[in-house]
Amino acid sequence: MTHPDPRTSGATGAAAGEGVWVVLPTYDEAENIEPIASAILAALPAATLLVVDDDSPDGTGRLADGLAAVDARIQVRHRRLKQGLGRAYLDGFDVALAGGAATVVQMDADFSHDPAVLPALIAPIRDGTADLVIGSRYTRGGGVVDWGLGRRFVSRGGSIFARIVLGLGQNDLTGGFKAWRAETLAAVPFEGVHAGGYVFQIEMTFRADRAGARIREVPITFRDRRVGQSKMSRRIVVEALVVVVQLRAEELLGRARRTRPGP
Repeated sequence: MTHPDPRTSGATGAAAGEGVWVVLPTYDEAENIEPIASAILAALPAATLLVVDDDSPDGTGRLADGLAAVDARIQVRHRRLKQGLGRAYLDGFDVALAGGAATVVQMDADFSHDPAVLPALIAPIRDGTADLVIGSRYTRGGGVVDWGLGRRFVSRGGSIFARIVLGLGQNDLTGGFKAWRAETLAAVPFEGVHAGGYVFQIEMTFRADRAGARIREVPITFRDRRVGQSKMSRRIVVEALVVVVQLRAEELLGRARRTRPGP
């Protein structure tokens, strides 16, 4: 894998990814891991790439170890079991925060999230105007390609449903391409966060919003994965809808308890 030297690449400081940790969960991404790692570090040469592998049967973790052996900017976190995307992210977040990250990025390993967008994604955090930045398919300038009508409906409908039920202002609540200010991420209580796919993305934005985070959306074009199989399932979608209602119910119940007059 070739990559530019951050000392001579012309990009400097935060623009080159200094202080940025990119958390990249993987499961059976052997065909993608080397090119996605190369593309991420080409976009942010001074960043740290943390691969969080859930014991991929296809050897993704071993390939990542090989990349880390020749590039100090790459680290690998091995997990013994496949425990869901949310758990992989939370584990990676803990490692990045403990490692001194100033900005933490989360993204997919299958090129559905374009690494070339990374500088634009972290820019609002770097310039102090946002605490959480969402790479948004559904804001002006964003979009989706290579998806059928059914998947478009599920994704867009899920965002609209969560936005209405939870009273959030963001347009894309189910996407997983995000950048966090480290202090904001550290303030989100990880205990009790649901670990599924869509619901994890929704809940983390919900928790950040309720904590007063400044949330921005930047447009992205989402492309379906280049190789391999999608990990989306009907169960993940149903779980997201149920948990969104649960989150709102718990919030309303908490308010009722706080305002209930004493004996």
